[in-house]
Amino acid sequence: MSSHSEEDLPLVPPDFQVSIRAIAHPVRREILQWLKEPLRYFPDQEYGQHLGVCIGQIVLRCDLPQSTVSSHLALLKAAGLVEQRKSGTVHFLRRNEACIRSLAILVASQLQSE
Repeated sequence: MSSHSEEDLPLVPPDFQVSIRAIAHPVRREILQWLKEPLRYFPDQEYGQHLGVCIGQIVLRCDLPQSTVSSHLALLKAAGLVEQRKSGTVHFLRRNEACIRSLAILVASQLQSE
């Protein structure tokens, strides 16, 4: 039995299959890691960090075609693992920590023996 009660889970848990697919690819996991420590991985972002990380900075760091990175980011957004904000013409991403915690609990509950 899980050590977490139902009260630990958010009212609207993430779609488990979509979330698992989103974290299945190493590039998407790496993006989530970078967003966990934006000052470390994006210290020179000209917009500061208060809105998140500029999507253009993520594309540069991935060193992949913009369309490929956009596909990866779309899956992370669909899973609810990242949130997007817009300021003017610039789009920013940040981790959705509540969703990530919920996913961690769901994964642990699926993998634990009773």
